[in-house]
Amino acid sequence: MKIVQVEAFALRYQTEKASEQATANYYLPAEGWRCIYSRHHETMVVRITTSEGIVGYGEGQSPVSPRTSKTAVEDLCRPILVGQDPFDVEYLWQRMFTGMRERGHYTGFYIDALAGCDIALWDIIGQATGKPVHKVLGGRYRDRIPLYAGVGGSSPEAAAEQAAKSVSEGYGGLKIHSTLSRAEILEIVAAVRERVGPKIKLMVDLHTQYSVPEATMLGRGLEELDVMWLESPTVPEDIPGQAALAAALDMSVAIGEWTRTRFELREVFERRACDITMPDIARTGLTEGKRIASLADTYNIPVTPHIGGGGILSIAATIQFSAAIPNFLIMEHSPGAYEMKGQITSRKPMVQDGAFVLDDTPGLGVSVDTEALEAFAIGS
Repeated sequence: MKIVQVEAFALRYQTEKASEQATANYYLPAEGWRCIYSRHHETMVVRITTSEGIVGYGEGQSPVSPRTSKTAVEDLCRPILVGQDPFDVEYLWQRMFTGMRERGHYTGFYIDALAGCDIALWDIIGQATGKPVHKVLGGRYRDRIPLYAGVGGSSPEAAAEQAAKSVSEGYGGLKIHSTLSRAEILEIVAAVRERVGPKIKLMVDLHTQYSVPEATMLGRGLEELDVMWLESPTVPEDIPGQAALAAALDMSVAIGEWTRTRFELREVFERRACDITMPDIARTGLTEGKRIASLADTYNIPVTPHIGGGGILSIAATIQFSAAIPNFLIMEHSPGAYEMKGQITSRKPMVQDGAFVLDDTPGLGVSVDTEALEAFAIGS
């Protein structure tokens, strides 16, 4: 069996009505040093076809500029993959990675493109063997993948109401997203804790917007509210600062959504700069994601996979990954966006009582609707 075709699709789901004041697809938030955001859900999907007619799908997470990742697949990954045996998946990851390493492209958009190809290869292997990806990736450690739900809301009342709704749907964990002041965040978390009670896991995501001293002060207040982890507290490149913060707090510090390879995480783990690592499988791919999990296990660090802006194939791949590692903790999920992201599938994993339940569907466990896929594709 050989790879005969590699295609990439830049997708955009129109999830927000553009007003006269906001007609551009992207915007830069006014507050702080925030990332560029898309007004819509965007991602990049890879489709790989074999000589035996097996078609595998993968996703390289692209919350902005999915056409950049698409071009990387078509110009750089495709020439390496065509004519190769998809079962040589680890060799192919290494060949693609080293293809641009010397030129400094060992992270970023290129690795996102590589991740999409890698996931598609594992989908092919699963289908070819008649096994779900987690079985060929190493085996099933668990039958259920427990989830935490994201909680927004700029006021304590709104956050508490949203949190109560998620708990009523079976979620045992909630992550509060906020870049507000320390006092405002503590007020929101206190309201959520009071509303949901002591048994629900609470986490707080700062989206890298705090300094180390500010995050330390906030963390000490959150510890009193029994918050499980403080996520992405400060800028990604400040590994010494993250290590100092992790040492200063009794609660866990969780980072890593921006890292794509074990090479980037080696220093993080050696310095004990996190207590929990958060690989995003649509950025690492399954091959490197498994290596990251193994390296983390060496340091007794649990893994809680990040999803963020990932689409339905990112979610499907992360479910398979989560089933196949020993140090899995809990997986991120956005209930409000799940149906929207699943529009390109005719079959997708279903949430039951706050968890994805594993089955034996070969490959990633999803069925892609090719007409829907092409309908959401944007031009080059």
